[in-house]
Amino acid sequence: MTSSSSQTRVEKDSMGEMGVPSDVLYGASTQRAVLNFPVSGRRVHDDVIRAFAMLKGSAASVNAGLGKLDQDRADAVMGACRQILQGLNDRGGLGRHFPIDIFQTGSGTSTNMNVNEVVANLVCLARGADIGSSKDKAYLEAGGVHPNDHVNMGQSSNDTFPTAMHVAAALAIKNDLLPAIDRMAKDLEGKAQAWDHIVKIGRTHIQDATPIRLGQEFSGYAAQMRHSEERLHRALHALGELALGGTAVGTGINTHPEFGARVAAELTEETGIHFREAANHFEAQHAKDAVVEASGHLKTIAVSLSKIAGDIRLMGSGPRCGIGELRLPSVQPGSSIMPGKVNPVICESMVMVCCQVIGNDAAVTTGGLGGVGSILDLNVAMPMMAANLLDSIHLLAGASRMMCDSLLAGLEPDEERCRSLIEGSLAMCTSLVPAIGYDRSAALAYQAFREGKTVREVALEEQVLSPEELDRLLDPRSMTEPEA
Repeated sequence: MTSSSSQTRVEKDSMGEMGVPSDVLYGASTQRAVLNFPVSGRRVHDDVIRAFAMLKGSAASVNAGLGKLDQDRADAVMGACRQILQGLNDRGGLGRHFPIDIFQTGSGTSTNMNVNEVVANLVCLARGADIGSSKDKAYLEAGGVHPNDHVNMGQSSNDTFPTAMHVAAALAIKNDLLPAIDRMAKDLEGKAQAWDHIVKIGRTHIQDATPIRLGQEFSGYAAQMRHSEERLHRALHALGELALGGTAVGTGINTHPEFGARVAAELTEETGIHFREAANHFEAQHAKDAVVEASGHLKTIAVSLSKIAGDIRLMGSGPRCGIGELRLPSVQPGSSIMPGKVNPVICESMVMVCCQVIGNDAAVTTGGLGGVGSILDLNVAMPMMAANLLDSIHLLAGASRMMCDSLLAGLEPDEERCRSLIEGSLAMCTSLVPAIGYDRSAALAYQAFREGKTVREVALEEQVLSPEELDRLLDPRSMTEPEA
């Protein structure tokens, strides 16, 4: 391999010669993409690269089993893929060899070729050959590995990138987000049980309503998280269908008819996630509805989490001049000018994450639209869609862990505050309706409001019912349960 300087080597691809930094493992195709797309400085997520490494290793194994690739080359490719999986854990290691910007060719061709070139060059190093030898005739005749002919055998960027983005997102959901959501559900269920004896005032339209138990409110939050788990399992099912085997446009040209199903089976074995070959390769490659669906589930989870964080923030408002039914843990000073002020910063952080996830979903949805990303026989917005989907998964997981650690763990109720607010609520008159009617109950409420008294005080003064009957009907706990 010739070199134009001590820092640059010259490689060739189908478009001709290209100078490539001498110490990188990628080749000409990747370097062209680096030069073509200096957009955001945000490179394709490591999760996608890991998924590609799994995919390329499984593809080599399957091609060997199908008699398409000799075992020696297959073993070399699989070994290089294992190196990538291990080396990506160190950002100063192999990560720098995958430099391509998210905003690249919409099919992800640049990233597919980036992986092909790095795998091929890792094989070169393993065999004592120079980096960049993967296209030398003598090296290949001696059993070397070519990035296109061997690493990419039976594949196209048009079916590998959609496969990798599905695998990456499914793994992130399984390993990162699902455990975080389950933990939050358990924390909320524990609060619901521990606080079920605490009766507080309910609020509808942010106005006083009939009493509710604090445990009942938190049981609703816990149910939202259990529903979130179900949504994530539906997302996993949608993402489990893989485009691999369709090659360029879904017809499967240049690949074995069993290739897609066999690779899906190997990926299932490796990950513990049920992957399967797409039932219809034209749908799987021409559109990315499964990714849009998965993103929609993440958006719904963000809406749920924003509701929980927002409610806790409201119930903790004060501490003396707000609702003050919850005491939020103090995690940091809240003001540079007001001493002693402590703000609901964990709730605010969670709400901002939820806003971002909803924005990410808008980008993913737009990328899936016909005439925008899904155009005729290929979706051409996949790198952006993958980036936003993975961003949402990891943001929700990280924020959920933060909320458990820094908010729920130290959250406490103010039982005395809850009791005092109930007694002063005008909505207490609701339980009198079956005994004295709606209109008379409403009149009592208005009178109590005008005179600055409680409903109980006015009802006793007006002698609408006996004191014993009033005590029975105005028992807050009884208002939180259906009558027998």
